[in-house]
Amino acid sequence: MNETAGYAQAPAEVDVVVVGAGQAGLSGAYHLARAGIGHVVLDHAPRPGGAWQFRWPSLTYGTVHGMHSLPGMELTGADPLRPSSEVIGAYFAAYEERFDLRVRRPVDVSAVREGASGRLLVESSAGTWSARALINATGTWDRPFWPRHAGQELFRGRQLHTANYPGPQEFAGARVVVVGGGTSAVQHLLEMSAAGAETTWVTRRPPVFRDGAFGEAEGREAVARVADRVRRGLPPQSVVGVTGLALTDAVRAGLASGVLERLPVFDRITDSGVAWGDGRRVDADVILWATGFRAAVDHLAPLRLREPGGGIRLEGTRAARDERIHLVGYGPSASTLGANRAGGAAVREIRRLLTRTPAPAATGG
Repeated sequence: MNETAGYAQAPAEVDVVVVGAGQAGLSGAYHLARAGIGHVVLDHAPRPGGAWQFRWPSLTYGTVHGMHSLPGMELTGADPLRPSSEVIGAYFAAYEERFDLRVRRPVDVSAVREGASGRLLVESSAGTWSARALINATGTWDRPFWPRHAGQELFRGRQLHTANYPGPQEFAGARVVVVGGGTSAVQHLLEMSAAGAETTWVTRRPPVFRDGAFGEAEGREAVARVADRVRRGLPPQSVVGVTGLALTDAVRAGLASGVLERLPVFDRITDSGVAWGDGRRVDADVILWATGFRAAVDHLAPLRLREPGGGIRLEGTRAARDERIHLVGYGPSASTLGANRAGGAAVREIRRLLTRTPAPAATGG
């Protein structure tokens, strides 16, 4: 915090702080602006694009699963062969400019605490804000999940996570063990093998492939299952854990060729690869952990929002333990369509809260 004449600078006062400027955060900011609610948007990324800006170049826009336009501005005419990071980054930048959203970046939010007179104190690398409500839209990309396995520290090769995956060409000629049963794991396997890598796929459970269209009814069922976990205060389940893996033409070819032949997870990691209790061994140059992400909500820890089950229980988008806190892009709203809807729902709730509760004065901490 900046110091002036020996005193800490008073927090900037605002009605709502939005943390994160991906799909969910921009949707929330759009609806706040339309409702005339004073707010600030803080984003830790260096440029527009949310988590999309960090995706590997071979993930083209044409291979993205169900990218929905933000409210009020369609994404049209995008080249399906262009990297999704470029397409969506440019779209988000144009969106911020059109609606004058004035995202502040790069800003890292370190903690959200209880302030005086019913306000929240949002502490960040750019100072502290005093807010009456908060929309948290931090997603999961910043919290890659790395499982621990016996012998992991002995491996002499390279270990990396999907969050750091640079694309397939770097692995031409390498022996790669891919760990994880999600869509990213399948994409990595297919493109690395095509680039000349020797791949081995291991998962905790046998993958479930979904044949046929994933329609509106299936979508509602998947969202309902995730929402049920969140209502019970459990951590959100992975999307693939609910929907299964789409059996596309590329996946069918991978199954036929053996690239997507799956093995159970190994029992230990050795200095030169992985090994199972039955004596089987696979030598590897690289272990790629496509093991998913967790919700990036550590900065909310001072508010004690977690339930005994480990998750944050929501009523709609509102944290059950604190009506001032709304989580969008979390649990059932983790899809791009869900994030759009959650942004509007959160703002409607916040508008009612601000109308019902007189604005308390900020004390300056």
